Amino acid sequence: MAAISEAEIRKIVEDVIKGVSSGKECNYSSTEYNGRKLIGIYNDMNDAIDAAEKGYKAVRNMTVEQREKIITEIRKLIKEEAAVMAEIGVSETGMGKVEHKRLKHILVAEKTPGTEDIVSNAKTGDNGLTLIEMAPFGVVGAITPSTNPSETVLCNSIGMIAAGNGVVFNPHPNAIATSNYAVDLINRASAAAGGPEILVCSMVKPTMESAAVMQSSPKIKLLVCTGGPGVVKAVLSSGKKAIGAGAGNPPVIVDDTADIKKAGKDIIDGCTFDNNLPCIAEKEVFAFSNIADELISEMQKNGAYLITKEQADELIPIVLNEKTGKNGKVSRVVSRECVGRDADVILAKIGINVGKEVRCIICETEFSHDFVQHELMMPILPIVRVSNIEEAIDLAVKAEHGNRHTAHMHSKNIDNLSAFARAVETTIFVKNAPSYAGIGFGGEGHTTFTIAGPTGEGITSAKSFTRQRRCVMADSFRII
Repeated sequence: MAAISEAEIRKIVEDVIKGVSSGKECNYSSTEYNGRKLIGIYNDMNDAIDAAEKGYKAVRNMTVEQREKIITEIRKLIKEEAAVMAEIGVSETGMGKVEHKRLKHILVAEKTPGTEDIVSNAKTGDNGLTLIEMAPFGVVGAITPSTNPSETVLCNSIGMIAAGNGVVFNPHPNAIATSNYAVDLINRASAAAGGPEILVCSMVKPTMESAAVMQSSPKIKLLVCTGGPGVVKAVLSSGKKAIGAGAGNPPVIVDDTADIKKAGKDIIDGCTFDNNLPCIAEKEVFAFSNIADELISEMQKNGAYLITKEQADELIPIVLNEKTGKNGKVSRVVSRECVGRDADVILAKIGINVGKEVRCIICETEFSHDFVQHELMMPILPIVRVSNIEEAIDLAVKAEHGNRHTAHMHSKNIDNLSAFARAVETTIFVKNAPSYAGIGFGGEGHTTFTIAGPTGEGITSAKSFTRQRRCVMADSFRII
């Protein structure tokens, strides 16, 4: 397939966005959005589940080689249409950067494990042979976020299909077009590779009600949720087997043995990747006092803009909104108008006008500052000075809030690195690199956009979406 031109990309984006926002209803498995047919999109969750079950039965009867052919075609289409999905994602949600989203899609295509991740085991002994195989659950119900919508749909689909499952998605309502375009891509790839026309499904208008139907359906055997603490808690309370990928607030420590020049660049590169939308991105820095000035200088050389304490306080009510709970308690939640926005757009809200060369807003704060305590998911990076490694670890662990998601450290002191890793207990721990190395971008290992800290699966892959089955042959088939 020839490369898609910029004009074609703009037309596709316009058609898909307009189609979703028009709320056009359809009672068929294919929905047309201004002339572009998206396959596997339903008005009713029960219809979507039924279709996903048919997809599961079809893929269950396929050989592993046939499944891998579908996955190969999915990877091919992702690479061809990465720019399209990146444009749709930014256009629909207003969050992130197009080029970074394109790179994330390429990462999904190249580093999401397929059927090679499903490995059987055998044990032999005096009493015969036992075979343990990794089997599919059946139909998986998945909830996906607005921060990494199509990336999560695609990454999950590759793993879930490799494991032999069918999938139904209930995407975030603010990323319907992006998510459903990815669902359509999966189905187009399946049909092109000789698989079922509808292998994964989604909703025309996903809601909390449709999510509840999905969670309670007896046909759904596994739930996978990538999102905020509220939706993860709901899924974990469903009574079904569930994989939950929840919130994080990743700290980064920089001690006085670090390569400060490299640390300054790496932290800004990681913090600003897709405007801090990845859940693994650096959210607050704890820097040794004797290198803090040098670190801030290196950050400024790499596109950071230093604001004063007064300016930081002025930003608080803009980027964090007050919310009153049912118990009357007031809390702060991140403003949707600021999540994933460019640094210059956020600065303009307090009258600071800068160009696009400014990638990140940095500020020195106390540990108790709201920017340290809340996961902002925007290119704002608070810096807290610390006296020694003990203080740095103590504060960083507290700032991470026990999410056990991700943490980072820049140091050449193996004892300091080991002490922080033991104390913070995160699923991902990145040493001397930008945060995105933790999901395989510039680092070793496979990628995922569902990092399951709360339920313990960690860096999910195809095998995460399987269940063990044991076959025992007593007193036979042992040949030694």
